[in-house]
Amino acid sequence: MSGESPQQPSLPGDPRPAEDRRHMIRRRALTLLIIVLLIGVPAGYLMISANQSRASGKDKEAKYSATGLTEGWPSKVQRRLYQVPVPHPAWWVASYETNNWKTSRLYVEFETTDAGLSAFLTSLGVQQSELRRDDITISERDRDVSGWTLAGPGTWSGLVHQQKDPAPTHDVVVNHDKPGYPRVYVVSRTVP
Repeated sequence: MSGESPQQPSLPGDPRPAEDRRHMIRRRALTLLIIVLLIGVPAGYLMISANQSRASGKDKEAKYSATGLTEGWPSKVQRRLYQVPVPHPAWWVASYETNNWKTSRLYVEFETTDAGLSAFLTSLGVQQSELRRDDITISERDRDVSGWTLAGPGTWSGLVHQQKDPAPTHDVVVNHDKPGYPRVYVVSRTVP
């Protein structure tokens, strides 16, 4: 037997053994990483969220400050509310919405194919044969608001699709200037 005694467990009051340099560096690096994660991740999230919110506000401001037709499809909600099923394919799509306490209107224009026009009219619940030649059904007031002249070359035709409130009424005008590719103008108005 040797004269060495087994190592005794340290008692609560005994001082801890000195920490070696490698262990101290590792502990400090871990502490720094935890602090960065606890502060940096939420701060980064707040910055990203603020930028997205600011961009969203600018988009909405541009959309609602528009004073005429703006390029692009009406939102799905607008298309459903005003019952304006823009067909596929459609291009050169533009829309504009106005609201007041008495009447809400959605102005939409697009170009499509003959099949697209037929599908659009069928979705409204009318037939292409109901279009009356040289009948501009969109009122002067609505033409002023939208900026549409609805004159010029081509064969013009139109119809009014009247529905019982609260379903919207549709004023539709079609320009057949380009054979096979009609240009459609729609004013859908509803009484809230």
